[in-house]
Amino acid sequence: MSDRASVPAVATATLLAATILLGAAVCAATLETVPEGPQPSAALSLSASESRLSLVHRGGDALDVRTLRLRVRVDGVLLARQPPVPFFSARGFVSGPTGPFNAASDPTWTAGETATLRVAGTNDPPIRPGARVTVRIYRGDRPLAALSATVRSGTG
Repeated sequence: MSDRASVPAVATATLLAATILLGAAVCAATLETVPEGPQPSAALSLSASESRLSLVHRGGDALDVRTLRLRVRVDGVLLARQPPVPFFSARGFVSGPTGPFNAASDPTWTAGETATLRVAGTNDPPIRPGARVTVRIYRGDRPLAALSATVRSGTG
């Protein structure tokens, strides 16, 4: 009796097992990054000055900022460093954001609350009066809001 006929069968079984394991690993990793449940709905607004970005939760569902990701652009150019929310100290940002963006605060962002952050002068591009700032907010990889504001002079 020859063992040669069993080699292709063993190779096929090994390849099939490896494929199933790889598929299971990819599926598990994907499921961990996707927030569960329906996408929340919230009315948000943005105002911008040279020193501060203020985002106001105007109404709708409460948002857990730990599940959010922000992407900030100035005149269409992505900031070199993006704000990790919540945080207290992060490269490219002045320490001590306020509201639910502050890691020491309640991470639930509810209607009526304002969350602020200040972009440091070391981040690029700089935020100057007249520039257009756009903040896109994602829950996991799903877009939640796109907000824009023209930067006004001053610190408010």
